[in-house]
Amino acid sequence: MTHLWVRAEQRNNEERVGITPAGAAELIAAGIKVTVEHSSVRAIPIQGYIDAGCAVADENSWPNAPADAIIFGLKELPEDGAPLHHKHILFGHAFKGQPVGQILLKRFKAGGGTLYDLEYLVDETGRRVAAFGYWAGYAGAAVALKCWAAQRRGDIAGAVKTYPSSAALLDDLSTELDGMDPPTAIVIGALGRVGSGAADLCASLGIDVTKWDIAQTASGGPFPQILDQDVFLNCILARPGTPAFVPASAKTAPRMLSVIGDIACDPDSDFSPIKVYDRTTSWAAPALRVHDDPILDVTAIDNLPSLLPVESSEDYAGQLLPSLLTLGDLLGGVWGRAFETFATATKDISVS
Repeated sequence: MTHLWVRAEQRNNEERVGITPAGAAELIAAGIKVTVEHSSVRAIPIQGYIDAGCAVADENSWPNAPADAIIFGLKELPEDGAPLHHKHILFGHAFKGQPVGQILLKRFKAGGGTLYDLEYLVDETGRRVAAFGYWAGYAGAAVALKCWAAQRRGDIAGAVKTYPSSAALLDDLSTELDGMDPPTAIVIGALGRVGSGAADLCASLGIDVTKWDIAQTASGGPFPQILDQDVFLNCILARPGTPAFVPASAKTAPRMLSVIGDIACDPDSDFSPIKVYDRTTSWAAPALRVHDDPILDVTAIDNLPSLLPVESSEDYAGQLLPSLLTLGDLLGGVWGRAFETFATATKDISVS
């Protein structure tokens, strides 16, 4: 019997989960065993999973799960260097040359486990079967606007927090922007899920948004128009061939631009299109000031949808459920393609 083990998230400020109680009930009805760990932070309470018929396990007990269990979580595993023996489903951030990702792949190679990276679960056309994109864009635009509002107050943005709903987030942001002339903003990747979320958040606040996508960036740059906006929201994933939207020279160039929201958030990738910063930011300190005169702040939080953990979890879980229902066939379809990606990335890795 296929056994899916839903682990508790161990990263700070991470309350999301990739399956709802209703989805777990469907898996169980399809003959898949589901175990859910207790969690002190999960936005969806454990009782719903118990009522759905799931087995329960202690928080963070997944290393001792049965050998055939498929461990399912969203964000990073603890960076303790331990070899990984199980099959894991998670966002590994390991296939674009990221240094931390290479360490993760070595742990899988050492333990004989497998990474089914959620970013690389794709259909026959190469399109991702599930993504948090819309809510990443929505929340990322909100944080960028918080950074801009803080600048207008002569400050730098303070800590961000979770919200029970998108309506509550909008209410809070409207209060922060009250009395200020709205900024201008440009969204690159506006036709995608991430860009749609970012543009919708801005529109909800009456902010003028310039929407760019492939047609506007096909020239490869440079793109001086970006510097004429107050806020730039990058919603394009880093990949080979991605042009540099903001070169390093932008720090000292004449510009209106004062906030970059790198929602795609791949600063340590060789293909990052934002060349003025080199590390992610955090919930406690969402803005990284990369230049003082004129001011330029970058915000790049890599678990943005967790600002809205219930809505983003329900949306994502609904998209992913059809693929989870096919876990009995790990050699074909979505799972087979994800395995090939992993196998290719690890074939030359040595753990000696």
